[in-house]
Amino acid sequence: MSIPQINGVSVNPQANVYFDGKCVSHSITFADGTKKSVGVILPATLTFNTGAPEIMECVAGSCEYKLAGSNAWVKSSTGEKFSVPGNTSFEIRVTEPYHYICHFG
Repeated sequence: MSIPQINGVSVNPQANVYFDGKCVSHSITFADGTKKSVGVILPATLTFNTGAPEIMECVAGSCEYKLAGSNAWVKSSTGEKFSVPGNTSFEIRVTEPYHYICHFG
């Protein structure tokens, strides 16, 4: 599988660093104002809160995730996506670096 390339964007060179460096991302903005982030999560189990709905797209690696209110862990691998509603949370469990694109909105 080829790694997706994102063209025609502006990139915020200041990294977003969460959980003592276990998650690092960069915000990107498209010409139409659409915002996404690209990043990596290192091995850990973390809980993220959402404002807007999000779609997590796996670029490399894999993870397991559990949406708020669920007891089921679901695997997501390279080339797969999962959706998270807005104003909620999800847990993510990573055993290898998980490279992602987060689509907002």
